[in-house]
Parts: sequence; C-alpha cells; structure tokens
Amino acid sequence: MVTVTKQRPVRERPAAVVLTEAAQRRIAALMADAPAGSIGVRLSTPRRGCSGLAYSVDYVSEAIAMDERIETPGGTLFIDGASVLYLIGSTMDWVEDDFQAGFVFANPNAKGTCGCGESFTV
Repeated sequence: MVTVTKQRPVRERPAAVVLTEAAQRRIAALMADAPAGSIGVRLSTPRRGCSGLAYSVDYVSEAIAMDERIETPGGTLFIDGASVLYLIGSTMDWVEDDFQAGFVFANPNAKGTCGCGESFTV
C-alpha cells in the first residue's frame, strides 16, 4: 500500500509593514549616506514618550536573527523582532512639508497617541 501525502502550497507571507514609495526612496537616501559598515536601517518601538512606545529608525551594522527583513530597492529595512507584533499591518511613509520631515506611521494596532504625536499605546 502506498500512502500519498499532499503538501499544502506554500503561501508567501505578507510583509509586517508596508512601505510607500516615498519611504523606500528615503531608505535609499539614508543608505547612500550611511556610515561605513551599515547594512540597512532598523525600525523598533522602544518604550518612550507619554503613551509608552515610540517609533525609532536607526542604522544597522549587524543582522539579528529574530529581526524581520524587508528588502527595498535602496536597502534593507530590519524590523526589531520584539516590535513586530506592535507593527503588523502598519504603513510606513515619508512625509515632508514646509515645517518638518519624517517617517509617518499608519498603525492599526495603536489604540492611542500622545498629544505631540511622538508616542503611541497598543
């Protein structure tokens, strides 16, 4: 008797964070001016601010196995493994206007933000 086992088709896992074209261009610009030895930028959510968590983007010189990786045309975005659950489903954008420039996050997991917009709570 021969047993046939069907394998489930492997489904590509969606990225934890979706990057807009503007965010991808900004990552490329950051990597063009990155310090020697940088292999990408890391997005994390350290405990900080009025609401508890903040978004932080820093250069990375060493990959960490638990980090999520998103390859962009201009470089790699690493997402801190401990922060992924706070960020799943988020969109990361780069916005510039007359007064400021920075990454902006549309995070469906955020239940609230502080008055200044620098931190969030889940």
